Amino acid sequence: MTPITTDSIWTGLKKVIDPELNINIVDLGLVYKVELFPEDKGVKPWVVITMTLTSPGCPMAAVFDRMTKDALWGTEGLDVDKDIKINLTFDPPWVSDMMSEEAKAELGL
Repeated sequence: MTPITTDSIWTGLKKVIDPELNINIVDLGLVYKVELFPEDKGVKPWVVITMTLTSPGCPMAAVFDRMTKDALWGTEGLDVDKDIKINLTFDPPWVSDMMSEEAKAELGL
């Protein structure tokens, strides 16, 4: 099992591939922030992921939620259905400049 750290969460999120663009959501710039709230007085750690979609009307919203949680399955001490909260935001709105250089090159931008 992978220990729970902010880095392990980011690494797990790179497994989530946008089915239309075939690029992971981290390189697409869809993940804005990962917050890990460590164990405190017997309360399990939990994760808050703030992310966006390429457009507010993206039909993949519900799919990304499940894919994101599934990608983090196997992280030590993390119940993906109880311990992960995904905040979906459109502020700031996503623009292609948010993509990594590798993702831009892959898409020919």
